[in-house]
Amino acid sequence: MLAEYLPKVVATLPDGVRLTVADNGSEDDSLVWLAENYPEVERLVLDQNYGYAGGYRRALEMLSDDVFILLNSDVAPAEGWVESLVAPFADERVAAASPKILSVAEPQRFEYAGASGGFIDLFGYPFCRGRILATVEYDEGQYDSPRSVFWASGACLAVRATALREVGSLDEHFFAHMEEIDLCWRLWSAGWRVMVEPRSVVYHLGGGTLPNNSPRKLYLNFRNSLAMMYKNLPKRGLWRLWTRMVLDGGSALVYLLTGKMDYFRAVWNAHQDFRKMRREYLRAERKRVQSRVVAQPEGIYRGSILLRYLLGKRRFEGIGE
Repeated sequence: MLAEYLPKVVATLPDGVRLTVADNGSEDDSLVWLAENYPEVERLVLDQNYGYAGGYRRALEMLSDDVFILLNSDVAPAEGWVESLVAPFADERVAAASPKILSVAEPQRFEYAGASGGFIDLFGYPFCRGRILATVEYDEGQYDSPRSVFWASGACLAVRATALREVGSLDEHFFAHMEEIDLCWRLWSAGWRVMVEPRSVVYHLGGGTLPNNSPRKLYLNFRNSLAMMYKNLPKRGLWRLWTRMVLDGGSALVYLLTGKMDYFRAVWNAHQDFRKMRREYLRAERKRVQSRVVAQPEGIYRGSILLRYLLGKRRFEGIGE
């Protein structure tokens, strides 16, 4: 990934932009390769793999800039991506932004992890302009307008340093998946805004670390969705969390009946570990987050995206565009 994509990042960086590679406890020759081929690139060497959330959290604590762009190691940016991506930060209310994310494999199609801006439904299921659950649209310019969104994709996430310090960084307990949505929810609740800027374009491979059909990935998504909702929902909205847990139980039952035991165990373990997280840190974290709520987030679909999908409505058009 480093050898394939880092040269493409370097080739598209404008003058004055600082590039840092955070090595998240790699066990191959990544650091040797980097020193030999890009000695001018700054390196932050972490002692172990802290996951997406913990790795970035530690790296950001070592850096001091006004705006950070967190970029996955499997992303090829287009020309002008940085200049366009940081443009929304001229508005002092904007805390985070993401570009339009297209697929490396099919450049004419959106990529699953972000497409052209992220949203969630009433029960915490994420979806995007250009991607509803498993259905990914072709990019025909239909979502090229900049706009506020609920979440900006962690595949390529620009974030204002002052906002990050105010609401707290990525939650390293998540390890990976959903942590950027949790962060954006906290930013919205604290009065900040989150944007998508489709004039900035990147191409994402996706699944480079965990394939989409991985039980581990399924586990993290189920567990972290519950943790995110528990932290961020107001007291009167917690019924949505309990409903989501029932819906998860339905998914687990389908996996069980179809013989997908690894997936069944992933959902089961996700719920058990969510309860453990509540005991260990989530109750205190929820209290901290709720004490800072000053605004209601935009970008929450007041319905069920799952039900909408099952009824055959599998494009973003008609939801909020």
